Amino acid sequence: RYVELKPGRISMLAVLGHIVTAAGVRLPGDIDLEGTSFASIPTGIAALSKVPAAGLLQIFLFVGALELAVMKDITGGAFVGDFRNGFLDFGWDTFSPEEQDRKRGIELNNGRAAMMGI
Repeated sequence: RYVELKPGRISMLAVLGHIVTAAGVRLPGDIDLEGTSFASIPTGIAALSKVPAAGLLQIFLFVGALELAVMKDITGGAFVGDFRNGFLDFGWDTFSPEEQDRKRGIELNNGRAAMMGI
């Protein structure tokens, strides 16, 4: 399940990001010092050729830092893919075991759909 959870979560974020940018929501201001505005960056794969190389490097380094330092699967966690690390819980422990299983199944299915969509 771990092999399926993380790519599913990343795909769900990617789908949401694509929907938001396709709807025209952009950050205000410029993406670089040359004056390239965020609004001028297209959506999807086409954005890779428009984002400056330094910006892509920043994204790569940020994601790498998250992978190495933040998004670790805790040893002895409640379940595979438990990334809470004692920080964000949102009341997970208040759900019954049946409800937790149902929610994990929903997350798996949404992740699968997002992987197909992206």
